[in-house]
Amino acid sequence: MTPQELKNSILQLAVQGKLVEQREEEGTGEELYRQIQKEKTKLIKEGKIKKEKPLPEITEDEIPFDIPERWRWVRVAEIASIINGDRGKNYPAKSTLSHKGIPFISAQNLDGNTVIEDENLLCLTEQQYDKLRSGKLIKGDIVVCIRGSLGKHGRYPFEKGAIASSLVIVRQFTSEDVLTGLFMAYLDSPLFFSEIRRYDNGTAQPNLAAQSFEQFLFPLPPLAEQKRIVAKIEELLPYIDRYEEAWSKLEDFNARFPGDMQKSLLQYAIQGKLVEQRAEEGTGEELYRQIQKEKAKLIREGKIKKEKPLPEISEDEIPFDIPEGWKWVRLPSIASLCLGKMLDRQKNTGTFMHYLRNVNVQWGRFNLDDILEMKFENVDSERFLIRKGDLVMCEGGEPGRCAVWQFEDSIHFQKALHRIRFFGGLNSSLYQFFFRYYSDCGILNALFTGTTIKHLTGQALEKIIVPLPPLAEQKRIVAKLEELLPLCEKLK
Repeated sequence: MTPQELKNSILQLAVQGKLVEQREEEGTGEELYRQIQKEKTKLIKEGKIKKEKPLPEITEDEIPFDIPERWRWVRVAEIASIINGDRGKNYPAKSTLSHKGIPFISAQNLDGNTVIEDENLLCLTEQQYDKLRSGKLIKGDIVVCIRGSLGKHGRYPFEKGAIASSLVIVRQFTSEDVLTGLFMAYLDSPLFFSEIRRYDNGTAQPNLAAQSFEQFLFPLPPLAEQKRIVAKIEELLPYIDRYEEAWSKLEDFNARFPGDMQKSLLQYAIQGKLVEQRAEEGTGEELYRQIQKEKAKLIREGKIKKEKPLPEISEDEIPFDIPEGWKWVRLPSIASLCLGKMLDRQKNTGTFMHYLRNVNVQWGRFNLDDILEMKFENVDSERFLIRKGDLVMCEGGEPGRCAVWQFEDSIHFQKALHRIRFFGGLNSSLYQFFFRYYSDCGILNALFTGTTIKHLTGQALEKIIVPLPPLAEQKRIVAKLEELLPLCEKLK
């Protein structure tokens, strides 16, 4: 249950007469109703309010729930005046208002409790105020929005003021505070909002007629019971606030937990803590030597170029400890790196071929809904080709975002992408996971160039160091991650 649902439940119990016990000595809602009608009649005789047309009788079909026998269902206009703002020629234009003078209240000044005096509070001049024919406020009035933010409300704390045309004033007939406390709770209750839904005649913008608001149903308890209900609500509200604080912390934890769990799993994987090490599987050093032999052979066969020796890895570069059987290596020592070519759309030679762009690469997958094609020259065809098992990484956009090409058909790629082709049968999926961790923890970010638009250049990619586990352990790590990471997604 959310804090708002808990608050709604308490307020609903309040208007249903279930929050405090009923006491015979406190009288009845009927008696209070008659007292209010006497006050209303007196005000009419004195010319302070107008005599209105009789309101329709409350039918059985309208009554939403049972209330205590000592209570009475009434319509809002039977117990309070509903006063519209002045919508005539004297209605002030916003451009004529200032921040000094007599408050002119709009919906943005209401906070559910009182009228807020802040930089949004606009004011009328005395002359503008005197010209208004209706909508004038006195201290203690309740202001309710009937257009736009339906039901937004507040109690008026100043001596005089006026309302915008989207509001109405609710002013009790009696000088005694017989309504304001419980009525304010009613304005927050599910009952009130069910009445709004019943009468809302708005289309694009929610809208209530003041005459509709007059017919809203209100459960009227004896005055003493009203005061006890309000006191009980005020007693419970601090507990709701505490519950909301705890609930918000729990919601924040729940929202962060899947992502935090994913980061933890990737961290354990890259640090060699996700699966156990097995001596019979060999070492990263042995695998590294095997890869170097394979590279030397490919160089002799002219399939790859001999590159400049890579710099030694210094202690300062190593971001965390790895198992003894693993080895830190620079990426170019275990993979062939290639940055895509800037494609010329004006070229009119070669064969039309599909190619990957930055937008097609997501974390761990490809979005192939928007694959483009253009002419490639034959000389470019093989070099800028992605084959099954290649790791494809974004150079710009969200640099480092990568996925393994798992499809049988090969595809070309453009300049905004790196192709990483591992030697020695290394598990491309493992390094996709490793780079996701590097991205999450900021290791990749330290290598980006650019300010507004970030890039991970080929030179920066060559500097990256990565752990090299034994080949069999690589497969076990990937299998464990593929088992656990989908559970994190389900938690989201």
